[in-house]
Amino acid sequence: MSEQVKMTAAERAEWEAFKAEKAKKAEAERRRQQREAYAQMVDEELMQAIPELLNLSGEIKTVKDTVFGNFAAIIDMKAELFGTRDGGQYSHTFTNSDSSLRLTLGVNTVDGYRDTVEDGIAMVRGYIESLATDDKTHALVAAVLRLLSRDGQGNLKASRVLQLRKMAEDSGDDRFLEGVRIIEESYQPSITRRYIRAQRKDPATGAWVNIPLGITECEAHVREATEAAV
Repeated sequence: MSEQVKMTAAERAEWEAFKAEKAKKAEAERRRQQREAYAQMVDEELMQAIPELLNLSGEIKTVKDTVFGNFAAIIDMKAELFGTRDGGQYSHTFTNSDSSLRLTLGVNTVDGYRDTVEDGIAMVRGYIESLATDDKTHALVAAVLRLLSRDGQGNLKASRVLQLRKMAEDSGDDRFLEGVRIIEESYQPSITRRYIRAQRKDPATGAWVNIPLGITECEAHVREATEAAV
């Protein structure tokens, strides 16, 4: 027979406190071990995932460089045939003969200008401000001058310069035209990155479907294909 131990109320309270503290320490140790196991799992998976993703990134870059290189001669021929060599064209779209495949090669650019742009802006501003003769024309001039406002990088927007070009042509004023021409000649955009957009035509719907070239797009493409098959 087991011997029963009698405890006073104080002794029982002390015993319960001891058990609670022991359980607390055991739980803390369990969670510490879980954290260590979690950190080890992260380390192991990263050691496998990152090299694979580096390889994938390298393969994408290689294919990208190859495609741009293969189309370089075609782009040069296009410039000769259609006179686009000096036109500042930053994207090119190619479609095959039966219109089932389409590829767009381009570069993203950030607007930029040489210092001479300030001379052109001064000439345009001087002409525009000379037109303000009353409240009505003052409002019109203010609206036009907003086309000369700068973006966050301190540059003019190329699209606004195109609007100025049309206004200058409509005005027929030589000084206005010369100012816009100086602005256009000062344009010196910076290339930020190259991009490729590939598409194929869905034979069932006749719609162009993007070929996913990024990890996120690939996931969406697989999901859409799965849903279509159900």
